[in-house]
Amino acid sequence: MRARQRVRRRLRRGLALTGAAVLGAGVALTAGAPALAAPGCTVVYKVQSQWSGGFTGDIAITNTGDPLTSWKLEYDFPDAAQKVSQGWNGVYAQSGRHVTVTNAAWNGGIGTNGTVSTGFNGTFGSANPVPTAFTLNGAPCNGAVAAPTVEITSPAANTRYTAPASIPITATPTVASGGSVSKVEFYHDGLLINTDTAAPYTYTWSGVPAQTAAYHLQAIAYDANGVKSNTADVPVFVDAATTPAIVADASSVTVSPGGSATFKLALSKAPTANVTVAVARSAGATTLSATPASLTFTPSNWSTGQTVTVAATSAAALGATATFSATASGHTATSVNATVAQQGSADARFTQLYNDIKNPANGYFSPDGVPYHSIETLIDEAPDQGHETTSEAFSYWLWLEAEHGHAAGDWAPFNSAWATMEKYIIPSHADQPTNDKYDASKPATYAAEYPLPSQYPSQLDQSVSVGSDPLAAELKSAYGTSDIYGMHWLLDVDNVYGFGRCGDGTSKNVYINTFQRGPQESTFETVPQPSCDTFKHGGPNGFLDLFTKDSSYAKQWKYTNAPDADSRAVQAAYWAYTWATEQGKQSQISSAVTNAAKMGDYLRYSFYDKYFKQPGCASTSCAAGTGKNASNNLMSWYYAWGGATDTNAGWAWRIGSSTSHFGYQNPMAAYILSNVSAFAPKSPTAKADWQASLNRQLEFYQWLQSSEGAIAGGATNSWNGSYQARPAGVPTFYGLAYVEAPVYEDPPSNRWFGMQTWSLERLAEYYYTTNDAKAKSVLDKWVPWALANSTISATDFSIPSDMAWSGAPATWNPSSPAANTNLHVTVTSKGQDLGVAGSFAKLLTYYAAKSGNAAAKTAAKNLLDAIWTKKDSKGVSVTETRADYNRMDDTYNASTGQGIYIPPGWSGTMPNGDAIKPGVSFLDIRSFYKNDPDYPKVEAYLNGGPAPTFNYHRFWAQVDVATGYADFARLFPNG
Repeated sequence: MRARQRVRRRLRRGLALTGAAVLGAGVALTAGAPALAAPGCTVVYKVQSQWSGGFTGDIAITNTGDPLTSWKLEYDFPDAAQKVSQGWNGVYAQSGRHVTVTNAAWNGGIGTNGTVSTGFNGTFGSANPVPTAFTLNGAPCNGAVAAPTVEITSPAANTRYTAPASIPITATPTVASGGSVSKVEFYHDGLLINTDTAAPYTYTWSGVPAQTAAYHLQAIAYDANGVKSNTADVPVFVDAATTPAIVADASSVTVSPGGSATFKLALSKAPTANVTVAVARSAGATTLSATPASLTFTPSNWSTGQTVTVAATSAAALGATATFSATASGHTATSVNATVAQQGSADARFTQLYNDIKNPANGYFSPDGVPYHSIETLIDEAPDQGHETTSEAFSYWLWLEAEHGHAAGDWAPFNSAWATMEKYIIPSHADQPTNDKYDASKPATYAAEYPLPSQYPSQLDQSVSVGSDPLAAELKSAYGTSDIYGMHWLLDVDNVYGFGRCGDGTSKNVYINTFQRGPQESTFETVPQPSCDTFKHGGPNGFLDLFTKDSSYAKQWKYTNAPDADSRAVQAAYWAYTWATEQGKQSQISSAVTNAAKMGDYLRYSFYDKYFKQPGCASTSCAAGTGKNASNNLMSWYYAWGGATDTNAGWAWRIGSSTSHFGYQNPMAAYILSNVSAFAPKSPTAKADWQASLNRQLEFYQWLQSSEGAIAGGATNSWNGSYQARPAGVPTFYGLAYVEAPVYEDPPSNRWFGMQTWSLERLAEYYYTTNDAKAKSVLDKWVPWALANSTISATDFSIPSDMAWSGAPATWNPSSPAANTNLHVTVTSKGQDLGVAGSFAKLLTYYAAKSGNAAAKTAAKNLLDAIWTKKDSKGVSVTETRADYNRMDDTYNASTGQGIYIPPGWSGTMPNGDAIKPGVSFLDIRSFYKNDPDYPKVEAYLNGGPAPTFNYHRFWAQVDVATGYADFARLFPNG
């Protein structure tokens, strides 16, 4: 069972301020007369992002005339349906098509050749054309630069197709006079599917499955200067075939030279007479063939799969492909792709799993192209529903596409994954609108953490001093924005809860949070809440007063970053850059590389104490940090940020985390960000910060390595979450106190073996890349311990699952580290967690490739071979028994502390009407679970039956296995 990895953070309630309502279309506000000066201006108007019926606009105004002390920009929308709904960095008013933007109180001055940016959210009807004529303080901006525009001229909106559909798309871009088009990108639902660099700009999207909702075909054009157009958007529908179809049990097969592979065909419904299905190669290498040439299905055997054998001649070239089509009169055809590879080889297995994961019929991705946590919906661990997703899943997707780019030389999927991540799980400016009000000298208001959920809400206490934030100013200077570039950790992809975006109830891909109340709050004891809390759901104060206590509450947004996911994204981008450079294609991913460095720049917030207090803090009155002396130089459990939803309100906040878990460290990412020039962040101190972190992380592993070899939990700067005095004798590490189970205790965070393989795999990559002696020393001890506690053959395996700990490390002495003779680990259970096994295999592969350790190489190969025996039609899986699901109907029990704690007198509702009140259970506030197809198994268990079993297909686990095959094939090409 996958450990219930959890991310926690606390809210800071902003000052209870009220202000003007958000400006709506058609509402006019007056402002002081703008200062007049000799005119001259350049305006660049961009559509930053667009979705069905809505968009975010960005306007850059450059003053080429005399200095201005205030300004007023005016323009007309080309279409009457285009409306401004919310603006920032300026006061927006609209009458009909005419839009007026006057300066905000803080940005009225624009010097000669100075630039100010303003932006807005808007709505549109069937089209969203770009305005082209602007005036500044009444004077025309004759030098205004219009971004290119693009239109999808085919197909027409709402065209209907039949699955599996083949949809030809034509886009027509337009650029300003004298300009030229550099490329057109084609998307469906935000997922990049092709790039065309020459007219006519066309692409055919093939094999599109049926779905009830519309698909949105999209196109973006770029001019020669890289200026981006609006996003053209055309909805189309793909209906299920009404005619019977031929169905295949696989979408692809791999076959070795001189060898063969098989797939099976059947019919989707019973025929009234015999049906002859013809099988033939329709495209590709002639060295591949299929037999038999025809199959006969009868009214009685129509659903029984019949075998087709694909054979390759001995002369078939590795990498050759062919497509085999199955056709029959009156039936929808199907096709299967074949690839020549060494059968049973690691690279062939990677290709097969990659195709399984990317096959739309298997359900790993949402219609918007977002990776789900799992195919299955009934699952509770870190996400509390399978069709939520995490930043973890996005980072694994990037890793998958990096390996695909290495294998196929195709970098469009990697770029698409990064773009989809930016669109859906990195909050946009509109999602974090008041960062410009952040005061780095007072990052947040203190609220104590408590061990038990029943001790919440926690009183906000402004009397406790907090340190200053040393990163905000240099990040704003480097990137020209106050916004944070980092992933929020949890997304309700299908809007199962019904919060919608900022309470709208209908938007999908919704930022949500769960864990909020101390280390004993288990996955079965959380109250889900929206990250944008407008008080529409929950109680009178939304969900805020479940977690913090104060006299009044303000509507607000808040996000939590999981640093291990962002650092994994950097790690994946590094390998993509390395392999693309080997192929001479590094320019194709240059934008993603730049953004990975940017993500690493912001990730430094995870180095800091929660309230920017100095290491060694043992009371709430301890010294507040100044400059960078609040940095622990370790990657902590999270960083978080938030603020008011009202753009006129004057507050925003940021916090780090006081607790660092060894499992979240990533020395590979620290090395990349401090030593690889392509990944150098823009901030002037970032490279040095990451170098310091790399050194500190390596010491952290040394300090926490048990006598046997496993790595212990971690350390905190805030004992019991409230800076209490540390108990006598607690070992320390640069002022941080040792904690056996950092962050969460139900179950203990140091129990799951997966934390070992996740973290040590990164260390092994770092060792492989740099040959660092400290990394080798840790691995030389860890690998023999892990192998001694595993049983691995080419057909089966058993690896550690849970561990128990005793003792503690010695207090760290960097000049003379002591042996941890008093820190011990025992493996208490073993299992076959496939994701952990894949991670373990990668760790062993990198270690063996650098050290030459034959036992590690053999174990890696055997483990990968054994995992393949768990192959099914959708990936790899094993049967799991979930006895912990008996907690789904637990109500709060004060003596055990289990069950969902709701404070006495508190009541509220979930969006679907589920009541939130004392005495509710996990299921009571998630009644949608009772409609899940797997719920009858859980219900029978809760009624006294056996514990339910599941074959889960977790996205991260499939990718850990797939990339394990890819890495072994790359590092040991001869097996």
